[in-house]
Parts: sequence; structure tokens; C-alpha cells
Amino acid sequence: MRNFILGVGLLIAASAVHAEDKPILTVMTYDSFVSDWGPGPQIEERFEALCDCDLNFVAAGDGAALLAKLKLEGARGDADVVLGLDTNLTAEATATGLFATHGIGEAVLDLPVEWSDQTFLPYDWGYFAFVHNADMVDVPGDMKALGASDATIIIQDPRSSTPGLGLLMWVKAAYGDEAPAVWEALADNVVTVTPGWSEAYGLFLEGEADMVLSYTTSPAYHLIAEDDNSKMAAAFSEGHYLQVEVGGILKSSDQPVLAEEFLAFMVSEGFQSVIPTTNWMYPAVTPEAGLPEGFDSLIEVDKALLFSAEDARAIRGDALDEWLTALSQ
Repeated sequence: MRNFILGVGLLIAASAVHAEDKPILTVMTYDSFVSDWGPGPQIEERFEALCDCDLNFVAAGDGAALLAKLKLEGARGDADVVLGLDTNLTAEATATGLFATHGIGEAVLDLPVEWSDQTFLPYDWGYFAFVHNADMVDVPGDMKALGASDATIIIQDPRSSTPGLGLLMWVKAAYGDEAPAVWEALADNVVTVTPGWSEAYGLFLEGEADMVLSYTTSPAYHLIAEDDNSKMAAAFSEGHYLQVEVGGILKSSDQPVLAEEFLAFMVSEGFQSVIPTTNWMYPAVTPEAGLPEGFDSLIEVDKALLFSAEDARAIRGDALDEWLTALSQ
């Protein structure tokens, strides 16, 4: 009996040593990505089956909060890969000097725009939109109409949230020098400003406002996951701002080869097929089976708005000041 117990103990110890021998890849991303209903759990399972490693996701708030955390930690951080920045932040992220080139080569991407960035690689994309209940009367058809209406809205803070920053860029791209006046009109419609998307959308679902800043793809979640067609995205005549979400490898990574393997996996079928019905965005590479039924019912964007990464960096400060001034009055 004693020998049996000793044998079991040795097996457990050997298993523990084997587990410790596995390399750990740490991926920093936003909260909703690693939620139970987000892509994280499936991505972790699928990548670990290929890499013989431990994939460790670390949540750091919403998308724009990732960059703030990176700047604070510098090269001292533990992350190997960052997942969840977008083109409004990539130029500023590159300027930190913290990111390495990914070396993936020419990935076959299905994006509305051409992609040549050798530091950041896209994994999904979508258009910002205001989501509302389908029975809403007099849905505004553009930003000016929204500002002139009595509709209440919930938005996200552009200092911590990529959708919040995307809204600033949307207004600026559509209205240019008129942006301050547009924000002045919109200020009365804003019920609250949340740190991130999850909080904002949750408040909307609880009935705290008529509309919430989200994506044209958000109604697909309700339709596919809940068999509920009660949510719609408002089509705005001035166009909708495009978001492309990306991953990047940190120079300070102690697993650079594994990090590159993860980015290669990121644009593969195993990763991309998970995105539509977990992150509820368009995948950067269309899965072999195509998009799920329900995506064909979403509004089509006739005019895509987008600043280059460099222009977004240059505009960001002024756009934030305009937003803060309007909401503080």
C-alpha cells in the first residue's frame, strides 16, 4: 500500500513538473474578450491544442485602457501579445517603441480597407452604430438629427474605450470643423458615460436609455444567440466609422516565437471561425463556412469613415478636448 501511495505521488510530481515545463504565453486584452461568452475560452482551448503551451489571458479593462496600461508598465510588463487596440491607437502604440514587427508575411485578409502594417495584424472589424429597440419611433438618421431629438443615449469614455474614441473620430470625420457644435447638441442626449462597452450595453438592456453606442453587428447577437429580433442599429446618412481590431507582439516578450505562432493562428480558421458568434464582429478572414445566418439581416454601410492611423493620432487630442468641453457645460 505504501509503495502504491509512493508511486501515485511520483506520478503527480512528474505531472506537475511537466506542466511547469510548458511555456506560458500571456495575452493582454479587453474584458469582454475573456468573458465566459466571449472568444477567449474557445481561443484558449484551440491554441493550446496546437502549441503545447499554456495560454494566459489577462484582462485590462476596455480597449483604450490597454494602451494606457502599456505606457505605464513599459518593458516591465508580463504580456507577450496585446489584443484589442485599433487603428485609432496603433500609431501612438507604435511610437512607444514597445512593439516588434510580427513577421507573419502576407495574410489573406477580408477587410474593407487595404492593410500593410507590419507591426499590427487585424483579427476583426466592424462599424460603430447606435443600437436601439426595434419599436423605437422616430429613429434619428444622422448625428445632427440625434442631437436635435429627445432620444437618450449611453456612450463610452474615449480615454478608456475604443468605441468611445471611435465615436469622437466618427463625429470628426463626418463633420470636421462643425464637430464642436455637433457635440454641444449631443451633450443633452447623453444619460451617462461608462468606462467600457460592456457597462454601456448592459445599462441599455436594462432600459436606462433609448440608444447605446455599439456596432452594426450587435443585433446579430440577439438574433442568433437569443432568437430575438427586437434590436436594430440605426443607419446614419453621413456614414459609419470603421473599427479594425488588431494584435501585436511586445519586444519585451520572453516567448517571441510562441507569440508569432499566436498571431499566425489569429488569422487562421481556428481563430477566425470563433469571432462572428462570440465577439460579434466581422472576422478579418472569412471562415470557410461563411458568416452565420443572421448577419445577412444587418444594415449595410454605404459610406465607411476612417482616418489613417497617423491622422487619428494627430486628431485625437483636439477631438477629446471638444468632447470634454461640450459635456462639461
